[in-house]
Amino acid sequence: MTRWRVAGINFDHMHMGDLLREVFNHPDAEIAGIYDPTPGRMASAIANFNIPDDRVFTDLDECLEKSNPDLAVICAATAAHADHVERVAKHKVHVLVEKPFAASIAEADRMIQAMKAAGRKLAINWPLAWYPCHVTTKRLIDEGAIGSVVEVHYYDGNRGPLYHLADKVEVTAEEVEAAKPESWWYKRASGGGSLLDYLGYGVTLGTWFLDGDQPIEVTSVVDETPGIEVDQHSVTVCRYVRGLSKFETRWGTFSDPWTQQPQPKCGFVVMGTNGTLSSYDYEPIVTIQTREQPAHRAVAADVLPAGRRAPIEYMLDCIANDREVTGPLSPALSRIGQQITDSAVLSAREKRTVALLP
Repeated sequence: MTRWRVAGINFDHMHMGDLLREVFNHPDAEIAGIYDPTPGRMASAIANFNIPDDRVFTDLDECLEKSNPDLAVICAATAAHADHVERVAKHKVHVLVEKPFAASIAEADRMIQAMKAAGRKLAINWPLAWYPCHVTTKRLIDEGAIGSVVEVHYYDGNRGPLYHLADKVEVTAEEVEAAKPESWWYKRASGGGSLLDYLGYGVTLGTWFLDGDQPIEVTSVVDETPGIEVDQHSVTVCRYVRGLSKFETRWGTFSDPWTQQPQPKCGFVVMGTNGTLSSYDYEPIVTIQTREQPAHRAVAADVLPAGRRAPIEYMLDCIANDREVTGPLSPALSRIGQQITDSAVLSAREKRTVALLP
């Protein structure tokens, strides 16, 4: 069996620890190297996964040259995604970028072009894409269970990005407030804010549910909290030929959905011409109603097959079998999500409805 080599590049995003754990637990993969310009940010990963000193780097190119990875996992701040992908692409390495795609459509296009020129695969990891309930929702839609999709309603978020570390380790409210002034999550120039953090999830999976359809125009409103330069709450309405869909993001939910679903519940409600589906994050069921059976019925979420259960095993399967990256992780679908996100940012800034940006 091939022993796949995976490098972890930049620890801005706390999901790096979760992704490295997937590598560590994969029977045919190893952590070939990790990189961050600030050594202290790698300390917990080094301890958790027994990473030797000769696989720890503070220089990106040195990391890629010496670790010689098959796959690079990038968890940089959103505004740094394009720069990191371009540098990794020069080393002819496949790339998995932790969501969101980019800080702008121009930067997303730079990433797509760099990986195309390198002849390597690019995927954008939207963790919601691995939830069995959402995958089941897509299957039911494709099977015609609710007719043609007319509306997608999305609400998602958490108490805030600083309330948890890798593996969902809890952080106190006092520690959160102390960290906010220096955190990239709360800096506009770094791509912070709930809209950029969570809207991409909703509109990318929403586009998946809508079979690639794009809206005509976008209207978005964000909160404006004194002393906070980024939004913590956004509501975006997209107008399609088929109707309206709503996508809401929230830092400040009453509880985190992975411990206790808040109200409103985090996830999706999809309305079709012949029925509706609700699919809430972390739940083991999808709820369906149809014209023929209007009473709510619970459908058990599908058991995902090996190679389709999580991002690392999925990417290694795509590389091993030379399969295209598909669904929400594909650059093509994620690019539509980025178009909607950019349009929402413009709409919120100018306080008006805007046409979908190209």
